[in-house]
Amino acid sequence: MAIYKKDIVPNSPIRSSSWLAHVVLALGGFAIGTTEFATMSFLPAFTAELGVDAPAGGHVVSAYALGVVIGAPVLAVLGARLERRLLLVLLQLWFATGNILSAMAPSLQALMILRFVTAIPHGAYFGIAVLAAANMVTEQRRGNAVGRVLMGLALATVVGVPLANLLAQGLGWRSGFVAIGLVSLLVVGMLLRVMPIQMPSAGASALRELGALHRSQVWLTLGIGAVGFGGLFAVYTYLASTLHEVTKATDGAIAIVLAVFGAGMACGNLAAPYLARFGVMRAAGLLLTWSALALALYPLTISHVWSIALAVFAIGCGGGLGAILQMRLMEVAGDAQNLAASLNHAAFNVANALGPWLGGVALNMGLGWTSTGWVGCALALAGIAVWFVTLSVQRGAYPTAT
Repeated sequence: MAIYKKDIVPNSPIRSSSWLAHVVLALGGFAIGTTEFATMSFLPAFTAELGVDAPAGGHVVSAYALGVVIGAPVLAVLGARLERRLLLVLLQLWFATGNILSAMAPSLQALMILRFVTAIPHGAYFGIAVLAAANMVTEQRRGNAVGRVLMGLALATVVGVPLANLLAQGLGWRSGFVAIGLVSLLVVGMLLRVMPIQMPSAGASALRELGALHRSQVWLTLGIGAVGFGGLFAVYTYLASTLHEVTKATDGAIAIVLAVFGAGMACGNLAAPYLARFGVMRAAGLLLTWSALALALYPLTISHVWSIALAVFAIGCGGGLGAILQMRLMEVAGDAQNLAASLNHAAFNVANALGPWLGGVALNMGLGWTSTGWVGCALALAGIAVWFVTLSVQRGAYPTAT
């Protein structure tokens, strides 16, 4: 489905270029990405304060992922008839409130509930943000627009998580959630200033959005992400432990390697729009193959910090698949754009649950820390298998593949 500027209200208070609006949308994604990844690093602090063990504290992370999976389709459908700038503002307000309330949680149970509630706008925000960004440029440049918005998520792993950790170390884990909430409030003010008003397309409705669920290409594209992305998370979740137990890296070196992973994700997102020019399905296949190779090499590199850093950077580059799949969903969703775009991040969080779980199974079987790389490689190869099925089904319906 082509996306054009025609839905932008001519007299809306646009006070900046589309590029600046994209930066603000990315800043909103930066806040969301920071809270998703930083919560994992807050775990030792809040479990100690709340008097629970690490496995129990891990349920907080799972509660957030569940909130994303449930919230993405629900809010995308319910918000189908809302003007996009208003919807984005409401989603960021929700997110800000949830984070600030999380900082006040008196118990583990309360924190789990609040993290679930906070996560509900996560997927819907990214889905609506990339559609709004693409709507401000020509069809030929929408790949760049998607890449800019999703860059906020990549930068969260490089800049946001370390900053949140520094703040949490100095002022406690609750201050980290408050800071993220304040960034979201800043985003609300900036959205109102720089974002044009974008009315929903004619005939937009919850029923029409649900039509995306009848499209096999939507489900297959989501399957590529839910499975293929799991490999990245299988390694990332246990990366710090691997560096500590096997590589014998110092705390400073571990922080650097984690930042290198984020830098790889940023590079992957920068490269995605250029790869997409050769066709989004070709780009997806290339990135899945890249990920499989990088993940297969990972177990061979963990003896030295410099070598594991190179492998982790390569694995992070595979994160560009997120932007590619977002573009793919925009092509195959027809007029059900909101739901399809938001579901991409629900699939991302399915991968976030699947990869660490399978990696944990391998570790519990006594296969060692290197096994997470082999698990990741297997998931990337499974993603390639889904990619082949997707291509085959599409070729059965159309003369050529996208």
